[in-house]
Amino acid sequence: MGTVATSDGTNIFYKDWGPRDGQPIVFHHGWPLSGDDWDTQMLYFLSHGYRVIAHDRRGHGRSGQPSTGHDMDTYAADVAALADALDLRDAVHIGHSTGGGEVARYVARAEPGRVAKAVLLSAVPPVMVKSESNPGGTPIEVFDEFRAALAANRAQFYIEVPSGPFYGFNREGAKVSQGLIDNWWRQGMRGAANAHYECIKAFSETDFTEDLKQIRVPLLAAHGTDDQVVPYADAGPLSAELAQNGTLKSYEGFPHGMHSTHPEVINPDLLAFVKS
Repeated sequence: MGTVATSDGTNIFYKDWGPRDGQPIVFHHGWPLSGDDWDTQMLYFLSHGYRVIAHDRRGHGRSGQPSTGHDMDTYAADVAALADALDLRDAVHIGHSTGGGEVARYVARAEPGRVAKAVLLSAVPPVMVKSESNPGGTPIEVFDEFRAALAANRAQFYIEVPSGPFYGFNREGAKVSQGLIDNWWRQGMRGAANAHYECIKAFSETDFTEDLKQIRVPLLAAHGTDDQVVPYADAGPLSAELAQNGTLKSYEGFPHGMHSTHPEVINPDLLAFVKS
């Protein structure tokens, strides 16, 4: 474990496990979590001989809590600083939700040789918010409600999200894991309220269309059809179509946090893509 200082002096926390000569797998977490959200995947890939790395986005988890830089351009620049500091080559970048947006922007701009493949898992690209150019998107009022709930009682909001739509625990017959709910709350509350508040705009309003078009490495867009946070129809299929070498993998009935609720399915599929 260590930290990398970015150009504005923000310390980015990261975990780096496994052989230094193993192919790097870099995990990018969703809002408002931390690198800990990937523990199951990191242990899985570690057992297969890979070098696994997960960082906490600025304002999240154990990273610094600056007052600025809570936007996708800066998030991607922070990832570039991490990749430079660790001299990562031929890396596979896997991003969930907001982390998928971070992956799309970073990979589109990465130096040649840095990236081998990319995975967008239940990810926010191409763009979430509804507009004239994106009539099927989510209305801005939904994200305004997110901001209001966070500002009013962040601790309660961070119980309601994982208890309901994030893991699909609000669905009839769902097998609820209190551990997942508590761990979501733990990760969220460790971050900064200002960063989480501003990140809502970053993940909901950033348009990644041009980023996706610029990505030439193989890209896997994996998405559950019962994603209540990032609707399937407006995300995974479109991302796979926009990327130059994109593949769509759909999971019938899986929720937004499917890597945590169904790791026995997701992990082998990720490994198969990495090895392909």
